[in-house]
Amino acid sequence: MNASDIRCANDLALYEKLTSHRDVTRVNEQIARHEAEGPSGVRRNLLATSVRLTPSMAPDIAKMADECVEKLGVSLPLELYVYSSPQFNAACFKPENERLYVMFSSSLLEGFNSQELKFVMGHELGHHVYDHHAVPIGYLLRGQQRPDPQLALELFAWSRYAEISADRAGAHCAQHMDAVASALFKLSSGLTSKVIEFSLNDFVAQVDDMMIDDQEPGQGAPQSDWFSTHPFSPLRVKALKLFEKSELYGGKGSKADLEVGVQSVLSLMEPSYLEAKTDTAEAMRRLLFAGLIAVADAHGGITSEELEVFAKFFGKYAFSEKLHIEKIKETITRRAKEVKEKASDTRRMQVLHDMCLMAQADGGVKAGERLVLDQMALLLEIPVSFIDQALQPLNELD
Repeated sequence: MNASDIRCANDLALYEKLTSHRDVTRVNEQIARHEAEGPSGVRRNLLATSVRLTPSMAPDIAKMADECVEKLGVSLPLELYVYSSPQFNAACFKPENERLYVMFSSSLLEGFNSQELKFVMGHELGHHVYDHHAVPIGYLLRGQQRPDPQLALELFAWSRYAEISADRAGAHCAQHMDAVASALFKLSSGLTSKVIEFSLNDFVAQVDDMMIDDQEPGQGAPQSDWFSTHPFSPLRVKALKLFEKSELYGGKGSKADLEVGVQSVLSLMEPSYLEAKTDTAEAMRRLLFAGLIAVADAHGGITSEELEVFAKFFGKYAFSEKLHIEKIKETITRRAKEVKEKASDTRRMQVLHDMCLMAQADGGVKAGERLVLDQMALLLEIPVSFIDQALQPLNELD
């Protein structure tokens, strides 16, 4: 079994779609021109700010790296580094001068056992093996020319599926699913087994509780960080347990069933209401329609650029000059009430999150647009702080 066999299907499908997108191609061309002028200095910076882990200095870690390199078919020379930090973290950098670099925080190396470290090592190398750096998500979302909302949504979704692929690469290297789950628990909690006794069943049970809350509007605390590039760790563990039961890891389940199961798990983080046929989804779409019009009209009227963005959500002919904008805006309170009655906290956050994408589409959020978003949060009983988080730029994959 090689690395390409275990790659998440949705990761690959979205990767192929995104790498051919004109905006992604444009940014990659800009990066290539910059790199042609000279190296970006990744190695120089690592040498200046961290400690290189040579085989003589860290023989056990070097051995782990060699095993992961062989399992995943990494062809480039690998250099390992450690930097001082109390936070558990690791990262794989885009290759430079035909050399690959992986960096670990000091606390991670000290707090993880050998099997847990091997999972982290394989995960980081997985990002390189699957060429995830070919989708420069940080450049796209932090650049001066912001992506349209549909592209932004696809970037969010792809990055989460990319993490699933990297997790599978890590599990393939570790070959110890309990250690994999323990590593994800440590990364999520910041705790080590020296402090508490880890329970895999209790950890994964959080996903079941999330699903129950999602079916009962108004119950439980909303998890605003679901709208991130990384799946919530219990979701990742649940996805890996499905992987463990599949033929890809030596189980009996088919790859097709695995991918359907993973998509079901990650659907908790995806705005699938745009296509769903339920009454709740329809209510959410109706509110989104009115909300996007209100956001777009909040600053000097709806521009042609904003109309193009609107079409990304609802189709080319969804907006017409015959629409009575003021009357549509007057329906927002009623539509928000319907969504509040039918949808969970998480689903209401999804609608507000998509409105935030609309507000950002023209390069920044104007005062009038922010006022509309704040009013929408009030109507949906969502903390205004969620808007601040939704408007923050995303981090690169790590």
